[in-house]
Amino acid sequence: MLDRNRQHQIAGPGHGQALSPELYYDGAQNYSSYGRDYTEQDQGFNPLRLLFYVVQYRWLITIMAAGGLIAGLIVTMMQTPKYQATTQLEVLVPSAKVFQDIEVVSENSDVRAFLTAREKLKSRALAQRVVFQLGLSEKPDFLFPTPDFSLSNIFYRAFGISKSPSIEEKTPEQREAIAIGRILNDLSINLVTNTSLLSITFADQKPKYASDIANQVAQSFIDQRLDQTSETSDLARQFIQEQVLQVKQKLQKSEEELVAYAKDAGITVTGDDKSLIGSNIEALNTALATAIQDRLDAGRAVDQIDKGRGSSLGPVLESEGLQKLSEKLADLTSQYQQKLGILKPGFPEMRQLQSQIKELQRLYNNGVLAITDSLRLKYQEAQDKEAALKSKLTEMEQQQVVFNDKNIKYTILKREVDSNRSQYDGLIAKLNEVGVSSELKTQSAAVVDFATQPSVPYSPRLGRNLAMALALFMALSAAIIYIIELLNNTFTNPEQIEKELGLAMLGILPLVDDRELVASITDQKSGLSEAYRSLRTSLQFSGAEGAPRSLLVTSSEPSEGKSTTSFKLGQDFAALGARVLIVDGDLRKPNLHRLLGLDNTIGLSNLLTNTVRKEDLASIFRATKYPNVTVLTSGTIPPNPADLLSSPKMALILTNLGKRFDLVIIDAPPIVGLSDSPILSRLAEGTLMVISTNQVTRKSAKTALKRLRAAGANVVGAAMSKFAVNKFDYNYGYKYMNYQYYDYGTSTPKIEGKVDDGADQPAYAKSPAFGRLVRRIRSSIGGFVDRAKSVS
Repeated sequence: MLDRNRQHQIAGPGHGQALSPELYYDGAQNYSSYGRDYTEQDQGFNPLRLLFYVVQYRWLITIMAAGGLIAGLIVTMMQTPKYQATTQLEVLVPSAKVFQDIEVVSENSDVRAFLTAREKLKSRALAQRVVFQLGLSEKPDFLFPTPDFSLSNIFYRAFGISKSPSIEEKTPEQREAIAIGRILNDLSINLVTNTSLLSITFADQKPKYASDIANQVAQSFIDQRLDQTSETSDLARQFIQEQVLQVKQKLQKSEEELVAYAKDAGITVTGDDKSLIGSNIEALNTALATAIQDRLDAGRAVDQIDKGRGSSLGPVLESEGLQKLSEKLADLTSQYQQKLGILKPGFPEMRQLQSQIKELQRLYNNGVLAITDSLRLKYQEAQDKEAALKSKLTEMEQQQVVFNDKNIKYTILKREVDSNRSQYDGLIAKLNEVGVSSELKTQSAAVVDFATQPSVPYSPRLGRNLAMALALFMALSAAIIYIIELLNNTFTNPEQIEKELGLAMLGILPLVDDRELVASITDQKSGLSEAYRSLRTSLQFSGAEGAPRSLLVTSSEPSEGKSTTSFKLGQDFAALGARVLIVDGDLRKPNLHRLLGLDNTIGLSNLLTNTVRKEDLASIFRATKYPNVTVLTSGTIPPNPADLLSSPKMALILTNLGKRFDLVIIDAPPIVGLSDSPILSRLAEGTLMVISTNQVTRKSAKTALKRLRAAGANVVGAAMSKFAVNKFDYNYGYKYMNYQYYDYGTSTPKIEGKVDDGADQPAYAKSPAFGRLVRRIRSSIGGFVDRAKSVS
């Protein structure tokens, strides 16, 4: 039992003393919440808060994710599978040639050639050629394919049932137009970077059509270029043939004129187009040059003969007979000289040798003389021949002078013949070249890689559709969460109360089902009871001298738990030995008497209106089954509650009650829309605002707090009621609010973090080692969350 001497534990200033604002911390200015610094501002991106939103709306995100996956699957089922095949075509630009002024000119090779080839591949004329080559206008499955995206595709893919229009319903022109349009729509041409290759890709619902059309487009392009080249060559050949006929006629006419003139003028030409006189002069000059050279050679030989050196001439030395005579003469002379040493010259044998030597010498000299005489004769003949040739050349030159006078017109006619013949020969060569080139049909493009029939469709792609649908639905869920948060103007966690209202968070009261509320209040070991004891402790430290002597408990709107809070606070303070009086100050809709199971025949309203007899004054203050707890009910509901509460008698009553009890708790009506609570807040030393989770709007709470402060109330803090502390997001966001923390000390041991009783848990979950491991993990997670919150 707390008496006046022990009231320092819970009491405030002395009885009846007027309270100044400096004695208690003001909620907006002087209070500092537990574990929070008001100078800190939440600015910028907070990943931890984003994680809290994800956890808070996990069921919405899960449902949207499942919806996205289902939508992606449905979209995939609604799409018709398509196959695509690719053919690579090389454009041979350097081989392309054109005729310009009958001369071959190569075109420049640049990117324009490839762009031109790409546009030709996408042309309607080429598509028409492909349709004709493959007979696509007669194939219903190509003309009338299954819709690419349709609800009926689900039934078609499930049961294989489809209905295509009949080709007889369309004219040939319409079918051809449909086939051409399909090719142009599903055909794509791309230039392979840094190469001369074009990639031809076609997509279709049938894999065979995809490969056949891609290959045929490439082949039709090559055939089209060949046809264009052949057509150009035919035109060039026709033009050259006409020119050949014209030049041939001109050549024949000029030749006839030349021959006629030569005949009339007596001009004779040889096969090499030279006149006979000119040919003769040329032959005479050649013969004269030879004759002069022969005369000179013979003259040099005669000079040697005249100088007595005839025996050293070449013809003498080259003569075989003279060589033999010379050898024999030398032999006899040698014998004579040998025998001269033995025999005398007059000896017969010596005389015989001398006669032989003389005879051989005579024969040798006669031979030399015969040769020299022939050389002299040859020299004379050369001189005569040279003189004859000079005479004949002079005569021919005179004839040439006469011929040149007649040859002027002949030369003119001959030049025209030569010109016409040159043109004719050139045209014949071009005509042959055009004919050969048209026969060769040089390709300007070649297929590098033919398309093969695909075995796997490229569309639809289930993974891509699921990813896109999932991303879309996740974005939609984010938008929904943003809208919900934007429209949700209530308080969902204690931080919002501290930030929006600037009040100290004195207690967080867990959410309890209405059917279990009475049991939770009665059970002193329940989580709710433990939360109220924590609120009591916070109130004890809310002021400089402890808890206020008179405490007003109010809320912004009805049904926020202020009556329950008043009752439990009175019960908890009384458990400390304090004499507590709970006053039901709600003279409009009283509720405190229902919690305590009392009648409400007389009470505060009767006391204020003097409708209580003196003998009943003692019974108006009712003792409860809880020790040290007295209750003053509201009494008869008056027509003017605000007037009664604002009367001087109400202030006098509270002053006197404050002298008789250690703590007076006033259960006040809601603030918004009524003036009762602001009036009572001026009379109480402290005011506690009860704010319910996800119920009262922030604007309403701000308005209520503003009204209290305008009335001069000392708002010591706030208590957040109906807080779902067992929710995953709140449990990890505010680990000090673990629901099992309030059940600490109960008879049934529990593993920290578990809500159930553990009856169905495995054996290892009940072991102390496992419990220590779980507590260590939860402690690490909690430390990380605290550090993240402090940084943010």
